[in-house]
Amino acid sequence: QLQLVESGGGLVQPGGSLRLSCAAEGFTLYEYATGWFRQAPGKEREGVSCISSNGRIRKYIESVKGRFTISRDNAKNTMYLQMNSLQPEDTGVYYCGAVSISSGCLLGNGMDYWGRGTLVTVSS
Repeated sequence: QLQLVESGGGLVQPGGSLRLSCAAEGFTLYEYATGWFRQAPGKEREGVSCISSNGRIRKYIESVKGRFTISRDNAKNTMYLQMNSLQPEDTGVYYCGAVSISSGCLLGNGMDYWGRGTLVTVSS
C-alpha cells in the first residue's frame, strides 16, 4: 500500500518545540518533492514548507521562517519538520504530501500522495 505516515504531533506550550516526521511506505520518497501543510480549526489547508527531491531547494511561508526547518533523509525514506518557538497560531493538523515534479517543490495542494495528518496543539 502506497502511503505517507506522519508522526510527532502533540500538545506543547508556547515557545516549545516539536519535530514531525513523515515516512513513505510502499514507494521511494527520493523521487518526489515533498512538503508540509497544515489546517487550523475553521480554516483551509495551507502549505507551510516544501523541499525538493534532492533537498537543495527549500521554501517556507513567511510566518514560519526562522522558526521551522524542513529536511529529508532519503536513505530513511523520511521527511522532517523541526518546529521551534511554537505559537498558538501554529495549532492545527499537519499533513505531509509528495509530488512527482522534475525540479523544485510546491506549496500548493496538487500532491500525488497525502498523509492522514498529525495534530499539533500549542497552548498553555
